[in-house]
Amino acid sequence: MLYNVLIIDDHPIISDAYTSAFKHINDSDSKIAFNITAVSTSDEAIQQINKTLEPSSEAIDLVFLDISLPPSSDGTILSGEDLGVQIRQLMPNTQIIIATTYNDNYRIQCFLQSVKPDGLLIKNDINKEELITAIKTVLSNPPYYSKTVLKLMQKLISSDYTLDKIDRQLLYELSNGTKMNELPSIIPLSLNGLEKRKRKLKEIFDIPDKDDRLLIQIARTKGFI
Repeated sequence: MLYNVLIIDDHPIISDAYTSAFKHINDSDSKIAFNITAVSTSDEAIQQINKTLEPSSEAIDLVFLDISLPPSSDGTILSGEDLGVQIRQLMPNTQIIIATTYNDNYRIQCFLQSVKPDGLLIKNDINKEELITAIKTVLSNPPYYSKTVLKLMQKLISSDYTLDKIDRQLLYELSNGTKMNELPSIIPLSLNGLEKRKRKLKEIFDIPDKDDRLLIQIARTKGFI
């Protein structure tokens, strides 16, 4: 069986590691083959996705998705998470494996709820055997979560708040220097609603109420920007 694979990662070494894992699976089972395309930006990924939506094109069976992607040139995609949501909407039958360096339980919660990945790996957990197991599991009996993800998921049981796209857009605009009174023209919420969201974010990250600068620093460290 031939699987069409799209690798979206801006680190060539990581992409090569994924490709090597696919080759190992192919070498060990002649009945399985992979047609692999690798891209390194959101814009390139969007182009590939649009190609597969054309009537004469073959569907993408599996996507390896890096979350730490720069925004698209038109600003509609802020990160790999947004790209994953778009892939899930446009190609619901495509299997998605997220690979990320972020190991914050709120961030993991966002991935699980927004993208609903078939596999979720923390890059520090990854080795060749882990990749091979993840790919085989996702293709045959998903989901697959690496060991750090499983530990973080245990912490999510007690969590009662999820950071959504508006929260992340708020953080993104603040990081770019946008003033709060300018945000209602960019984000579809009132100024009061946005202020409430910012206060809630500071509570989550345990940041003093007036310290917007620290909020941005912590949000960037945790991968929300």
